[in-house]
Amino acid sequence: MVSDRFYLMLADGLLVLHVLFVAFVVLGLVAILVGGALNWLWVRNRWFRVGHLVAIAIVVLQSWLGVICPLTTWEMALRDRAGTGTYEGSFIQHWLHAILYYNAPEWVFMLAYTLFGTLVLASWFLVRPR
Repeated sequence: MVSDRFYLMLADGLLVLHVLFVAFVVLGLVAILVGGALNWLWVRNRWFRVGHLVAIAIVVLQSWLGVICPLTTWEMALRDRAGTGTYEGSFIQHWLHAILYYNAPEWVFMLAYTLFGTLVLASWFLVRPR
């Protein structure tokens, strides 16, 4: 029999993975823009750039379709299985609220994701991959 503690550890591990994904998307764009200005060659790496573009495209597509991130859904299922509390809404919405006490309608997050995704796409033309 698997203990509740094991499910909680899996949920926490998934949360760490989720945070790393968000950091890759957000900090990746910062690195691309700064690295482009400072002529860092690695920010022009095609595999890095394709991975970054695909990551934000997934987020934007999920928001347009009204789909909660599967990482969030899986984490909540594991927390529920462990007998601990869960949260509602998207991962970003939950943590923005928790950190900044910010609450907004879902369309605000959809717009923010779309604008950020547009900026990532624009970075392909501002800092061209090689």
